[in-house]
Amino acid sequence: MDVWTETTYNIPWQRLTTAYGRGTDIPQLIETGQYKALADLIEHQSTLWQVTPWVLLELLRELANRKTEPEKVSLDEIELYIAVASCFTEQDMESGQPITSMSELLDEKYLWPVDDQEDEEMWEEEEPPGYESEAFFSYYYVSYSLLKQAEPVFTAIMNGNDQLAPTLRELLLLLEEDRSEQ
Repeated sequence: MDVWTETTYNIPWQRLTTAYGRGTDIPQLIETGQYKALADLIEHQSTLWQVTPWVLLELLRELANRKTEPEKVSLDEIELYIAVASCFTEQDMESGQPITSMSELLDEKYLWPVDDQEDEEMWEEEEPPGYESEAFFSYYYVSYSLLKQAEPVFTAIMNGNDQLAPTLRELLLLLEEDRSEQ
């Protein structure tokens, strides 16, 4: 699955969940580079959420455009990627059955209703929308695929930013460990 080629014209952030509710504020957080706030929403206690692969796709596309300006990359952004990569040590990437394309995660059956009035009741359901086993596994699988495909970007930034190099080495090691354990 080449997730870099996914077309994302209209991500329904308000219908995707985070660790603390809906993803309505995510576009603004991405635009203003609030990486710590984003990290709190996309990963919590080694759990990835519906918004995680979409946030990564947006951020990694932007990061790829900045790889020739590694001094403009922040530690907070790299730490966001480390928080997500750390989740893969808990998840066997070959044990589940992922969806066939990333855009499939935006199928109506996986989205939450537009109205958020009954969110608390929906969380109490056995399987709230978007948390069926195939979809849930896919948040990890797609996020892992995105980070793996970004390894050359991480390496280019590491080679051009001495301050971030140790943190980027840590990230690349996490991704390498995940590959060697599979």
